[in-house]
Amino acid sequence: MQTTGGLLAYKELIVWQKSMEFANAVINLIEVLDTPRKHYRLFEQLEAAATSVPMNIAEGKGRNSRKEFVHFLHVSRGSLYETLTLLEIFLMRGWLKSETFQELELRSIEIAKMLNGLINSLEND
Repeated sequence: MQTTGGLLAYKELIVWQKSMEFANAVINLIEVLDTPRKHYRLFEQLEAAATSVPMNIAEGKGRNSRKEFVHFLHVSRGSLYETLTLLEIFLMRGWLKSETFQELELRSIEIAKMLNGLINSLEND
């Protein structure tokens, strides 16, 4: 990926790129799920949580300090766990196939490890 310089430096973070792909996959899933829409709030929450992961990485990278960036990385990780919990609820309700859940779970584990590594490197540097 071509470097973007300081202004859009968050785009150079692999964890941001992967979390964007993850959020897009979740949105694609929501669009094709054939479920009762009386639970629309759960769908809205799932979309909000999934998109919050890359948004918080970007917001934190745009802040003025390392401490603030680390804070937003923690928020991003929390949103990732929220997304995964909602996906588990969808799985339990039979709205989501096990294979689809497992694929998204593996992607979320990879992102969580990347977030943890970035947090640790920033806190210990």
